[in-house]
Amino acid sequence: MTHPDGRNDDDEHRRPELIRQNRVERRRAKIREEIERNRRGEYSVPTWVLTLALVLVVGGWLALVFLS
Repeated sequence: MTHPDGRNDDDEHRRPELIRQNRVERRRAKIREEIERNRRGEYSVPTWVLTLALVLVVGGWLALVFLS
């Protein structure tokens, strides 16, 4: 529908304040869902943490082999 000043209803949904607000609300919902999953025990370790642990273990083992 068109407003008397010539704006469309769709224009109201594209205002920067609403876009920013929607983005903040989605981010909060995502964080809330992650906290709920973690409380239920569905926590998983991020891949980069597992990769870092593997690199440290292999690097330590290689250092032990070559430096001793």
